[in-house]
Amino acid sequence: MDFKTICQEVKTLSEEVALFIRKELNAVSEDQIVTKDHNSLVTYVDQTAEKMIVKRLQELIPEATFITEEDTVEQAEGDLVWIIDPLDGTNNFLQKIPHFAVSIALRYKDEMVIGVVYDVMREECFSALKGEGAYVNDRPIGVSQKESIDDCVLATGFPYAKNMNFKPLINTLEHWMLHARGIRRFGAAALDLCFVAAGRIDCYYEFKLNIWDVAAGMLIVKEAGGEVSDYQGGQTHKTGNQVVASNGKVHSYVIDILKTNFQ
Repeated sequence: MDFKTICQEVKTLSEEVALFIRKELNAVSEDQIVTKDHNSLVTYVDQTAEKMIVKRLQELIPEATFITEEDTVEQAEGDLVWIIDPLDGTNNFLQKIPHFAVSIALRYKDEMVIGVVYDVMREECFSALKGEGAYVNDRPIGVSQKESIDDCVLATGFPYAKNMNFKPLINTLEHWMLHARGIRRFGAAALDLCFVAAGRIDCYYEFKLNIWDVAAGMLIVKEAGGEVSDYQGGQTHKTGNQVVASNGKVHSYVIDILKTNFQ
């Protein structure tokens, strides 16, 4: 299978879907917003974008199955699986905060082989093909080379669950406030990962995510020379529940802090 050609098609598709999302930015009304769960919102924009993506990808690889956020197509595992978040950062989109993206990944036999994340408002297309490096708008990118956490800017996200113990999260934030250059919360996991890949931030970590939030971004980080794991340094990040992505040089330090606080 010619994954290189397929990757190019996905990049073109992501740009077309981003154009649709951008045009709808000021068109969504309050009565068109549906609450799926606490602070988890969906609109016709998410659903229409996903249908656009699925239709094209079904034509591209008819035998592939899908895992998607909005369930507009039958969800199934297989050797070839498309993993899609049509609009990562829906809350940002609804608030007109210009930080949201289209995320499309292709997994082949348990390995991500294509990852494309399109930053809708900045018109930046982050992409990676397994073994071929990472790019933004076809320019090569790489992770930062910082070795001391004192010089690092980190990013994270906060879970929406009301009944969880927030103390580990708060203790970790306090550590970064005392020891890192800065901490950010952008609100779109796919773009956080791409920012690590491009060296814009040095590390990103978050838990209680879904695989469609991170599938494409994880490959982009790895192909940019970074490291990705779960909070224990293991491989359960492939499910999307816990993700730590870094430039690799500060990875073990970040893992140690997370292990200490999230026991």
